[in-house]
Amino acid sequence: MVGKHLSGKVAIVTGSGRGLGKAIALRLAKAGADVVVHDENEEAPRKFGESKSLEEVAEQVRATGQRSLALFGDLAVPQNCQRIVDAVLNEFGRIDILVNNAGGDIGAKGEKPEPNDLFIPEPDLYTVINRNLLTTVHMCRAVVPVMMRQGSGKIVNIASVAAFLALGREIAYAAAKAAVVQFTRNLAAMLRPYGINVNAVAPGDTLTGRYLATLRQRGLSKEDVKPKGRLERYGEPDDIAKVVEFFVSEWADFVTGQILVVDGGMYLCTPSLR
Repeated sequence: MVGKHLSGKVAIVTGSGRGLGKAIALRLAKAGADVVVHDENEEAPRKFGESKSLEEVAEQVRATGQRSLALFGDLAVPQNCQRIVDAVLNEFGRIDILVNNAGGDIGAKGEKPEPNDLFIPEPDLYTVINRNLLTTVHMCRAVVPVMMRQGSGKIVNIASVAAFLALGREIAYAAAKAAVVQFTRNLAAMLRPYGINVNAVAPGDTLTGRYLATLRQRGLSKEDVKPKGRLERYGEPDDIAKVVEFFVSEWADFVTGQILVVDGGMYLCTPSLR
């Protein structure tokens, strides 16, 4: 896709201070959308060295010629979701695109849970489910009425290939992402009469700053996981952003309720990259 084919659209991308969300926000901006960037708090964008601040990401959006707004809030709290939607409407007057990217296998203290199987500590269990499933549900509950009034809108939920694999670990995260998959399908059915498209992207392992930090914890470096081939490799954030751009474009106007796995085929084969 080329040019400003999203011109005139207003997009919200949650969890866009770094990682996948940042790549998605910048790609939509380059395609012509005004983009609202979001993160949980001021510290989150800096954690893995991908952004100095959320405002820096907003400035990068503005550098493409598009408008931007930087907003914070824990989306597991419904009132924060409504506050964000109200701020976007006050600034831009409409919401055309919602990308529910906020999530991750992150426990109550901001790190990966340990242990991370059936016996995940209870605070981490609730945090992982809240962070991945309820943030998505709450943002949709706040945004969908706006799209229903408009008679149009595109929603993309970020799931994970973990929703389809059985690895014996990351159980809470995998279950939450599987719930996002089914939530996407059901929401698409509910909103079909209103002309609102709802789809999901399920990324495989992707080399975000956070994932690189996880590799380092395993004693690996980026050099250790260099590509074996064009498809036999870890994903890059823009691999995911490209698919999100497709789902929110006119090319996907007749596509809804779909879950697209973006992993170079890892899900089809033995998960050797893991």
